[in-house]
Amino acid sequence: MSSVPPGSGWPDDPARPDTPVAQDAVEVAKLAADSRTPEELTARQSVCRACPRLVEWRETVADVKRRAFAGETYWGRPVAGWGDDNPHTLIVGLAPAAHGGNRTGRIFTGDRSGDWLFASLYRTGLAVQETSTHAGDGQRLLGARMMAAVRCAPPANKPTPEERDACFPWLSRELALAAPSTRVIVALGGFAWQAVWPALRDAGFSLPPRRPPFGHGVEVPISYGSAPATLLGCYHPSQQNTFTGRVTAAMLDAIFARAVVLATT
Repeated sequence: MSSVPPGSGWPDDPARPDTPVAQDAVEVAKLAADSRTPEELTARQSVCRACPRLVEWRETVADVKRRAFAGETYWGRPVAGWGDDNPHTLIVGLAPAAHGGNRTGRIFTGDRSGDWLFASLYRTGLAVQETSTHAGDGQRLLGARMMAAVRCAPPANKPTPEERDACFPWLSRELALAAPSTRVIVALGGFAWQAVWPALRDAGFSLPPRRPPFGHGVEVPISYGSAPATLLGCYHPSQQNTFTGRVTAAMLDAIFARAVVLATT
């Protein structure tokens, strides 16, 4: 089985068998714009088939599997945003991992980056558990929501510009639905920093005329209507970054503790 059929009983599956499926970038834009609630939007995100290369890759990975997960059923579909529907803090990553989110159906769940990320979110009061291993494991975000610039696991973890652009309406619409309550957006890594900037503008946020360079701890004041908000840069907790010490637990905790302060004061 290349992917889990919508509505077949996977924990927290947002879609049903009759959820409309985007087959190209034009349909992504239409279905995203027509989504009135986070539930409707995430359901449509989770069945998208707009990018042939990504569809083939995510489903091949789900069929072949990694040896450590050979006995598991892989999700094999786009990984939708999840968390609080009225968040004060948004966390934006690049894309699901082939054997993480593409396996578990939840962004940052079931991979080493997620191990670091969720532990930090738990320590800073943004998650109820310090681990996130699979959908339906009891993990819950507190005042936070996670999403990705690209919703399917890409080969070599590198989506093409065309794939990024095709996925843009999903990100923009999710930001727009969350905007009234959002006070902080944490961009995990330089790709997310670049991708979220035009999406925030499209979602109705007011931004400076030029995007500042990405950096760990960089803060950019933005706003939504009369409400102030902050875009906050954070190094991605990838294995390369954590193994080399470029990212430490203390560094992650400092970012998310700062996010909580900015969002709640």
